[in-house]
Amino acid sequence: MLMADAPGAGAAPPFRFQRAVEVRFRDLDALGHVHHTLPLVYFEEARAAYWREVVGREGLAGIDYVLAGARVRYHERIPFPARLRVGLRTTRVGRRSFTMEYEVRSAGGGELLASGETVQVMYDYAAGRSQAIPAEVRQRIERFERG
Repeated sequence: MLMADAPGAGAAPPFRFQRAVEVRFRDLDALGHVHHTLPLVYFEEARAAYWREVVGREGLAGIDYVLAGARVRYHERIPFPARLRVGLRTTRVGRRSFTMEYEVRSAGGGELLASGETVQVMYDYAAGRSQAIPAEVRQRIERFERG
């Protein structure tokens, strides 16, 4: 369990992990808006970087979880061209699953453009089933999130 989940916890912790993402021309829909699915891709880019840099897992073989659920909230239209900042924090580490929260902000002015949450389940691809979160993964996440 992380501090954000503790009974009586105050305000949510800051987004210590940040990743820059460029809005690409291909991200636009026919109306010139960033397509509604793209915040999930921006979340994924940040999550993959977090998994490498914080958890220490490299490459596709290092992604030992599956996405169990996702929620996105759209606050403002995401412009093109733009450089974005995606903030990510792990808010809950359970026995087999963990929850991450995200915010997408404009890199220039810091306007909140989108936010969301995903739930991941640790997964053993060879066995084809969920597995407990390894102690090393739990420790790395908790150490990073607590600063």
